[in-house]
Amino acid sequence: MEALTELRKHVQGSKFVMGTDEVMKHLRHSRLAKVFVASNCPDKVKGDIRHYCSVAGCELVELAVPNDELGVMCKKPFSIAVVGVLK
Repeated sequence: MEALTELRKHVQGSKFVMGTDEVMKHLRHSRLAKVFVASNCPDKVKGDIRHYCSVAGCELVELAVPNDELGVMCKKPFSIAVVGVLK
C-alpha cells in the first residue's frame, strides 16, 4: 500500500512518464529514479525493465494492482502497464 501512496504523490506532482516505450527510453539515459510496474504487465516487458533498472541503478516496484487500475490512478481513460518517476 505504501507504494501506491507514493505513486499518487508523484502523479499529482507530474514528475512521471507513462508507457513502456517512454519508460524504456528514459531508462536507457538513466533519467528515472523509480519504476512502477502493474501486476499484469507482460513478462517480457517486465524482464526488459528489470534489466535496464539494474544497469541504470533505478528502483523497480512491482505493484499489486492491474494495468487498468493503474491507468485510473494516473487519471487516464486507458490502461497503463509501466510508470516511471523522473529524477
